[in-house]
Amino acid sequence: MAISFDKAFGIHQYTLGVRAERAEVISANIANADTPGYKARDLDFSSALEQAKSQLQSGVSLARSDSRHLQADSAFSGALKYRNPDQPDTGDGNSVDVQQERMAFMENGLEYQTSMEFLNSRISGLLKAIKGDQA
Repeated sequence: MAISFDKAFGIHQYTLGVRAERAEVISANIANADTPGYKARDLDFSSALEQAKSQLQSGVSLARSDSRHLQADSAFSGALKYRNPDQPDTGDGNSVDVQQERMAFMENGLEYQTSMEFLNSRISGLLKAIKGDQA
């Protein structure tokens, strides 16, 4: 009997990649907090998750017509949006709120860790089922 990873791992197998990509986007926001004209960005989690599920299930990747072409930076480019600022413009056109970015980064990290722990417990359960209970 074959093991279906979709049934065994659920949505958590897709969330790890999306959470990792979101961490990079938030990190870029924090790194550019003092860059004039920089606009804060964030990943729309639900649309990025749908993209991840469809790409992994269908094996779709971007086509390159020449071997010298570079791969795209983000597999979730359609889900990357500019964030609406909560603070007034400081005059330099930068829309990054460092405290909001830090909070979003910490929340994203906790959600990543939660998915990782869930997957770890599922894998442990599958290993016990494969090896048999040796208690």
